[in-house]
Amino acid sequence: MRATRAIIYRENLRFNIDQIREKIGSNVKLCVPVKADAYGHGAVEIAAAAMEAGAFCLAVASVQEGEILRQGGIEAPIMLFSLPIPEDIAIIIDSRLTPFVADEQLASMLDAAAKQRGARLSVHLKVDTGMGRIGCTPDSAVALAKAILAYGNLALEGVCTHLPASSSTSADDILFTRNQIASFAAVVDSIRKAGIDPGIVHAANSGGVLFFPECYFDMVRPGILVYGYYPSADLPVSIPVKPVMELETRIVFLKKVPAGTPISYGRTYTTTEETEIATIPVGYGDGLNRLMSSNGEVAIKGKRYPIVGRVCMDQCMVNLGRNSGVKLYDRAIVFGPTPAAPTADDIARRIGTIPYEVTCNINKRVPRVYP
Repeated sequence: MRATRAIIYRENLRFNIDQIREKIGSNVKLCVPVKADAYGHGAVEIAAAAMEAGAFCLAVASVQEGEILRQGGIEAPIMLFSLPIPEDIAIIIDSRLTPFVADEQLASMLDAAAKQRGARLSVHLKVDTGMGRIGCTPDSAVALAKAILAYGNLALEGVCTHLPASSSTSADDILFTRNQIASFAAVVDSIRKAGIDPGIVHAANSGGVLFFPECYFDMVRPGILVYGYYPSADLPVSIPVKPVMELETRIVFLKKVPAGTPISYGRTYTTTEETEIATIPVGYGDGLNRLMSSNGEVAIKGKRYPIVGRVCMDQCMVNLGRNSGVKLYDRAIVFGPTPAAPTADDIARRIGTIPYEVTCNINKRVPRVYP
């Protein structure tokens, strides 16, 4: 087993799902996104754990991600959030994915592929109420719903939208999100008035779950919240969650150096006094952002120590100071739920990003361990 590894705490995932379920109530379904390899946590393992914890369905971003889940033995319903290219449509049918539909052209291609395979395919109608990414306009939603029904091999299983500003606390963004929710509710009402059952109605992402109960509808789709983080570190805590991933490594080299010793590439850091430098085998080749060069910390024996010098592809250095008591092969935690360790939120704030990116960037050469 490699020294550097990601510990994935499934009990924390279950805790987070329980907290979300308590928040949304027993009548609202839960969709767990496992796209981007479950935000870096391991898609197949997280998918199985999420379903055991009470999720209704899963979601992926690419057809290939859905195919991997099926190959891994996952039988749960899987929604496809992003739109496919024509070459992927056969895999959608064969892998029993549930795609979003935003125009009649895609609906026609899906129907033809389903007919060719003697299948009936469930789809969700995606409405763009303000994200500006994918989805039909609110004014065209009823016509698209009718078109889907007209195809003999498609079933309208749901109607959905997405909330781009639901995690913002600004008055303008709160008003924008509430207007989105009202617009979407009006679309769903219009579909019903046209005599069409909209199926599962859903809109809420993590921000929606936390702050807009009026957008729960029939199902919610919290992403980062499931994995133990809020969509913004500045948001007030309304439900407790625990980080699911812990990135840990071991000290593989220790040395005492005098003042004036340059550390790592480019000599961007020089020691100011006699100190002890630890080398740990984790770097940007593992997904540790290079912006953490002299701008990050790791936890060793319950205390944080600074990363110094440039983060290398495979290693980085930590300044232990004097008389730290740290020994060769001691465990070093880069981020995670362990007390005193930095979290993905801490790293995100330091380097100007979001916790989603921090966990997603931990790449495949880092083994995942599921205790």
